[in-house]
Amino acid sequence: MTTMRRWTVDIEIDELEQEGTTRAEARLHADGEEYMFGHGTAYRHPDDADVPRIGDELAVARALSELSHRLVLAAAEDIEQITHQRAHLRG
Repeated sequence: MTTMRRWTVDIEIDELEQEGTTRAEARLHADGEEYMFGHGTAYRHPDDADVPRIGDELAVARALSELSHRLVLAAAEDIEQITHQRAHLRG
């Protein structure tokens, strides 16, 4: 029998126009409960064109990257608690 689980990621983006800063937060929900999060920030240089989508993309990518890194670390810690040995995760 197959067990189905649902994990979702909600992403919130906040742009501070006067500072040229875009912030994103990616929140992972596992089986309906908030489980983990990642933050990302993008900065626009004053000489760059004002294209909000680029800041959104960078900030979200960085938030998802941090979330991904935290998930790998959590999996390694869980493995180590069960096996009592150092986890060696690849790829």
